[in-house]
Order: sequence, then C-alpha cells, then structure tokens
Amino acid sequence: MSLSAVSLDTVYKDMVTQAQQEITLQQIMFQLDSIRKDMVILEKSEFANLRAENEKMKIELDQVKQQLMNETNQIRAENKLDINLERSRVTDMFTDQERKLMEASTEFHKKDSINNSSLTEVNNKIDGEIAALKTLMESNKLETIRYLAASVFTCLAIALGFYRFWK
Repeated sequence: MSLSAVSLDTVYKDMVTQAQQEITLQQIMFQLDSIRKDMVILEKSEFANLRAENEKMKIELDQVKQQLMNETNQIRAENKLDINLERSRVTDMFTDQERKLMEASTEFHKKDSINNSSLTEVNNKIDGEIAALKTLMESNKLETIRYLAASVFTCLAIALGFYRFWK
C-alpha cells in the first residue's frame, strides 16, 4: 500500500456517512421533542399549583375581610352605645342641675318673702351659687363636647384606617 492509500483510509475512518448523520439528527430531534413535552407538562402542573394556591389565598383573604367587617361593626355598635350612654348621662346631669337650681331658687324666694332684712345677703348668695353652677355647667358642657368630638374623630380614624387597609 502506498502512503496516499493509508492516508485516505485514515481520513475515511473519521468521516461519517450521510445516513448515519441523518439518523443521529433524528435521534437528537426526538430527544428535543421529548424534552419539550416534559417542559409543557411541568409548566401546566406548576400553573395548576399556582392557581390552587391563589384560590386558597383568596379564600383566606375573604375570611380575614369578613372578620374585619364583623369587628368593625362591633366597634361601631360599641361606640354608638357609649355615645348614647354619655348623652343620656349628660342629659340627666343637666336635668339634675336644673332641678337643683330650681330648688335653690324656690328656697331663696321663700326666705326672701319671710325675711326682708336679710334680702341683700340672700341675693348675694344666690348670685354666687348661680355663677358657680353656670361655670360648672359650662365646664361640664365643654368637657362633654370635647369627649364627643374625640369619640367621633376616633370613630372616623378607625373607619378611615379600615378603609385604607382594604384599599
């Protein structure tokens, strides 16, 4: 054999036939198709898992929302009750103060008709007590108004807080 024949044999050993190349290409394409199918199946199952998890979170969110609504309604009811009780207490106190004022006025008028000599002294006492009662009533009225305003703003702040939380 000649050197060129040996050289050609060596080159032919390393070469692949077209048929072998097409078979290898078909095998690779089949493996790629299999991988694509596996990826599609994996994506679908992962999407289903995400959807199920999303539904679960929706249900939990609805439960939390319902619980917050119930608590908000309970707080509103309690605040309304507190305001009504305070309003009733203030009304009773005002009525009691008016009754006391009327009793004092009647008592002083009786003393005035019985004893004309102590008229000036009794009038000074009445004026002093009336001024003290008016001052007390104004003080109580201002404190009541402050309390009611604070209660209203507290209710509004809580409602706005819940409103902001839900948005």
